[in-house]
Amino acid sequence: MNLQLNGKRALVTGSTAGIGLAIAEALSREGAHVIITGRKPEAVAAVVDRLRAESGIAVQGFAGDLTTAAAAEDLARQFPDVEILVNNLGIFEPKAFEDISDADWTRFFEANVLSGVRLARLYLPAMRQADWGRIIFISSESALQIPVEMIHYGTTKTAEIAVARGLAEAVAGTGITVNSVLPGPTRSRGVADFVEALAASEGKSFEAFETEFFEKVRPTSMIKRFATPEEVASLVAYVASPLASATTGAALRVDGGVVKSAF
Repeated sequence: MNLQLNGKRALVTGSTAGIGLAIAEALSREGAHVIITGRKPEAVAAVVDRLRAESGIAVQGFAGDLTTAAAAEDLARQFPDVEILVNNLGIFEPKAFEDISDADWTRFFEANVLSGVRLARLYLPAMRQADWGRIIFISSESALQIPVEMIHYGTTKTAEIAVARGLAEAVAGTGITVNSVLPGPTRSRGVADFVEALAASEGKSFEAFETEFFEKVRPTSMIKRFATPEEVASLVAYVASPLASATTGAALRVDGGVVKSAF
């Protein structure tokens, strides 16, 4: 299917690895001009060089800490004509509720919520002027089923859905759509590293740990495995495209059926 993304300028935050990288790759394959972002210049440069070589399409990069307002403003100055904004940047951390400090709550909101809010605010005026744009927040099934082991993470993911819905209402009747995408447990780099370390500490293989995880921790999963970043990216690429013009204000699940709801 041709997603009609040729020449569209797309910004994907947190795109040097994991879900963000898979989204950037999917958009690039569809002909979009992608902007890669990450904290480390060398990691950004490596992805930019690889995608340029693979696609032959313009790929650019930005290195900076997008949990800060200064970096967001610098990014918008360097790349003012973004048409597709994918707010993927986010952090997670298992932690008992009693141990989550005020500083932790602030850090999670800066990374998972405000990073996307700032960029949406910066890029929305140009999208309004063009009467076309896509803003996508990468939330999580944890927004709907708050995980007891990381309540602060789940809360920020719920906030992302609320922001996306409110912003979609604010641009109703225009050519701009705003949606959130909710992955379930996904084998991104961070999750894979965490699970492999935890499995090793328990003397288990990744596969054995995965089986046990979906039996005991996420038993409602219908696929009984971690999704791949590419499976998430496929949905995001469609939602970012002109073909998805009637999809807005939605919380779209790619969670392997973990959320036990028909809606």
